[in-house]
Amino acid sequence: MNLGLAGKYALVTGGSHGIGLSTALALADEGCNVAVCARNRDRVDGAVEAIRAKGVQAIGVSADVMVSEDIDTVMDTVIGAWGTLHILINNVGGGGRWGSPNIEETPEEVWLEVYNKNALAAVRFTLKALPYMRKQKWGRVVTVTSVLGREGGGRPWFNMAKTAQTTLMKNLALRPELIREGITFNSVAPGCIMIPDTGWDAERKKDPGAFDRMVRESYPLGRLGTPEEVSSVIVFVCSEQASLLNGASLPVDGAESRCF
Repeated sequence: MNLGLAGKYALVTGGSHGIGLSTALALADEGCNVAVCARNRDRVDGAVEAIRAKGVQAIGVSADVMVSEDIDTVMDTVIGAWGTLHILINNVGGGGRWGSPNIEETPEEVWLEVYNKNALAAVRFTLKALPYMRKQKWGRVVTVTSVLGREGGGRPWFNMAKTAQTTLMKNLALRPELIREGITFNSVAPGCIMIPDTGWDAERKKDPGAFDRMVRESYPLGRLGTPEEVSSVIVFVCSEQASLLNGASLPVDGAESRCF
């Protein structure tokens, strides 16, 4: 299927690892030119090399989205090079394991940092991208949230931040002055995804046998998801064929979550 993305320009935040890197590479496979930002310079450089190997343009910026000036730098670099932006993937986030399981022992700073890294980063990048999308009358904003942004069960600061991201996309999707300019706003909500050097990988390394038993007993598929299973959905949401998909929150979780 031709997804109609060849020649377009995309930015993937947190695009050097995991779901972000997988999404950047999947967009490049469709002929999309891709910029990525992340904190780790070496990983950013590796992502740029992998994207360029697919025959498209790539930009990499080392940035911390907790710093508003770094977000300005990312957008200035991308627009300075390309002059526009068609696709924004708000992937950067995290904090699901921050703080303490005891809510009363978790300082307020954790709540603020998780909200900033997830919700406010998505707000800031989206607002900076919208003028270019409106001018060209085409755009896709996809925010990577979590199934915990659709139901309870996680640490509350993380759930609140992810719910805020979902709400942001839904509210923007209801704005005629935006969507009638050819822009769509959607969320993709992954369940538990196995990514090297992350929390789940660390848990598995502690006791592989116990971890595998837990996964078989707790998850309908008997396994965790992969970044590629999430990125393939994200890329379709960006496509020309998904033009009527707007304001949706799509769970990609193998029926892990209990909500519809």
